[in-house]
Amino acid sequence: MTNIAPQRVSRLVNGRGKSLRVSFEFFPPRTEEMERSLWDAIERLAPLHPHFVSVTYGAGGSTRERTHATVKRILEETALTPAAHLTCVDATRDEVDAVVRNYRDIGVKHIVALRGDPAGGLGAPYAPHPGGYENAAELVAGIKRIGDFEVSVSAYPEKHPDSRHGNVDLDMLQAKVDAGATRAITQFFFENDLYFQYVDRVRSRGIDIPIVPGIVPVQNFRQVKNFAERCGTFIPNWLAERFEGLDDDVSTRKLVAAAIAAEQVFNLADRGVTDFHFYTMNRADLVFAICHMLGLRPAEKVAA
Repeated sequence: MTNIAPQRVSRLVNGRGKSLRVSFEFFPPRTEEMERSLWDAIERLAPLHPHFVSVTYGAGGSTRERTHATVKRILEETALTPAAHLTCVDATRDEVDAVVRNYRDIGVKHIVALRGDPAGGLGAPYAPHPGGYENAAELVAGIKRIGDFEVSVSAYPEKHPDSRHGNVDLDMLQAKVDAGATRAITQFFFENDLYFQYVDRVRSRGIDIPIVPGIVPVQNFRQVKNFAERCGTFIPNWLAERFEGLDDDVSTRKLVAAAIAAEQVFNLADRGVTDFHFYTMNRADLVFAICHMLGLRPAEKVAA
């Protein structure tokens, strides 16, 4: 019988023989039910030994205490390496610096530094706080002044919604790297060519930090579509067609979502990508399935 299994990615290794690494993003819970969902997801994904897990930070520090509590609990109760998100929206430098020192004091060594969305939400005009950091590059520099943190920043294959053109984004990425950033994580995207075209532009500027693709498994197509429209991510027709008629069919929608995300990740790996950052939406099932198809296994099963 002919072997029809896809010969794409061997276990833990991409098509070019390089080891794969994953990281997972969570958001701090607002309710007890969301708290249970978050920790169910963390417990499910932790055995895959991600490179790090990140915890988001709401606009204007609106989730500051919940973000801090979640990061602290990850440090205390798991073997995971947490990266705490931090923004400079609607906060003075002293307020932001206090958060950084707090993270340093509890043992956080990695911060994801973001300008942050305006307090009015995506689409609202952005204005720096009169006594705050002007932008993400200044925020990175402020973080590095306080401690020897690893600092990751954002990147935009399809242009930041506030940027007039792509060169503005590249100028800002360069400024963030000059300030001390050592990794960029992209906004999610669905057309891999857009990612590679962006990486080529970044490299042509002499920027050599890792540009880690952000992957969002589509748990809810309408929700993702709405968010994509606000943040400038292109939704291709083929993606909409694959979810057509599945609004009330959750089980089929999950299968389709897993297949699409796995397809995207396999293609990226085949083309040399080794690191992947998954926006989990605090749910583990799709992300775990995709990682399984990549060849990632819980440690105890690997040893068996």
